[in-house]
Amino acid sequence: GFTLVICPLISLMEDQLMVLEQLGISAALLNASSSKEHVKWVHTEMLNRNSQLKLVYVTPEKIAKSKMFMSKLEKAYQAGCLARIAVDEVHCCSQWGHDFRPDYKSLGILKRQFPNTPLIGLTATATNHVLKDAQKILHVQKCITFTASFNRPNLYYEVRHKPSNNEEFIEDIVKMINGRYKGLSGIVYCFSQKDSEQVTMNLQKLGIKAGTYHANMDAKCKTKVHKGWAANQIQVVVATVAFGMGIDKPDVRFVIHHSMSKSMENYYQESGRAGRDDQKADCILYYGFGDIFRISSMVVMENVGQEKLYNMVAYCQNMKKCRRVLIAHHFDEVWDSAKCNRMCDNCCRESPCEKMDITGYCRDLVKILEQAEHMSEKLTPLKLIDAWSGKGVAKLRVPEVTPPKYPREELERIIAHLLLQQYLKEDFSFTAFATISYLKIGPKAGLLKNEGHVITIEGITKKKSVYKAKPSQSSNSKGSRENAQTVSKTVQDSVVKKSQEHKRPNCGSNLKAKKLKLQAGGDDQPIVLD
Repeated sequence: GFTLVICPLISLMEDQLMVLEQLGISAALLNASSSKEHVKWVHTEMLNRNSQLKLVYVTPEKIAKSKMFMSKLEKAYQAGCLARIAVDEVHCCSQWGHDFRPDYKSLGILKRQFPNTPLIGLTATATNHVLKDAQKILHVQKCITFTASFNRPNLYYEVRHKPSNNEEFIEDIVKMINGRYKGLSGIVYCFSQKDSEQVTMNLQKLGIKAGTYHANMDAKCKTKVHKGWAANQIQVVVATVAFGMGIDKPDVRFVIHHSMSKSMENYYQESGRAGRDDQKADCILYYGFGDIFRISSMVVMENVGQEKLYNMVAYCQNMKKCRRVLIAHHFDEVWDSAKCNRMCDNCCRESPCEKMDITGYCRDLVKILEQAEHMSEKLTPLKLIDAWSGKGVAKLRVPEVTPPKYPREELERIIAHLLLQQYLKEDFSFTAFATISYLKIGPKAGLLKNEGHVITIEGITKKKSVYKAKPSQSSNSKGSRENAQTVSKTVQDSVVKKSQEHKRPNCGSNLKAKKLKLQAGGDDQPIVLD
């Protein structure tokens, strides 16, 4: 008999067919572009108990909308040819999942119509809530569930501030690729197709062998990039989320997120393409304030899109908890941070994050928003920061609000924190060409009427460095960025030589804290941004 495999993407199925062909396993794909002859052949083989055809791939749309295919499946079932059913990316069943597909909800018909055929559902990214929902939809509530830990011990997780200056940003990425990742394979994930094309062009100009990959590219171009990267002719694929499912290159040493993902599930899946050979690899995420609202405008129409985005933002904002603890909590798993083995930026942080009272700042922001509302003005996040900083349009400023003496990056962190805590909220305006995000007073702002109410944030610090450069110790000690050594075991000779000369390997792939100076009370105080 044959196995029916249901997948959400044609490209994913094509990738798997290519691998199966190399392994000598007979498999077929049925989709809208399949020729009549091919369809007829597959239908015939499905009813042949002696057929060499072992796997038949279809999309969920085929199950939901093709009566012809369902009739052939029924005949195959009655003839004893339908050996098993595999539903790939099963999280797509649930509207609470990060990639809900309506046609997946039709797959419940399979267990009803073919009750004696074994069914397996597979996913790498689903919470317990999503799994239970998927079981209900597929009518397999009493099924046996096998789960593996979320933890990938060989992956180093780090969140970095995204430079507002694009040239500085690209230089930072190029410095990494030409340094610790020289000659090593990697992926750079971008928010949009335009971003991926622009970043590719910038990397190529600076001598990086990079290729673009996104959904709107010609199929031949995508295949060329994919194969070139698989053969190590292209070092870096700069891609949107279209590049991912079915990508199984084992020696990916780094996954860089040019912008954060739209959900923790997406981030876990995308970053998880690093280090599949179980050798150490880096997952670097660049977190920018503006990206919150770019992505929010895109996911606002999704059922739980904004909630999932805010979970992702909370992960990026957190400068204290182990990254693995944060990921584990999201996937309903308990994790002891001691087991991280300093394989994330927060566990490598030597100086504790200071807790800062931002209640006064919150009151100031509420005053600015109240005034804007009285004037029938809407404030975008950037306009709100300008008004708070004493910049921008004069009429939007509030005279009694003193501009805070912190760099803009820290003001952005405070506003993002207040947004997550619901002292502020987003409001959307729809135009013919775009969805615009504005900030308004949130539901918790009323708590500020209580004089004793306190709001705090962790991570705003005035210390010189949050990473302590240790003197020469054993090979397990951690050091500074200048002597950075990739956490990958497959390090470049130049990097190895440096680490051997100085004997100060760093903690994973940490950044040396970037120092900025601001004028405060007549003295230059170093403000450390992370």
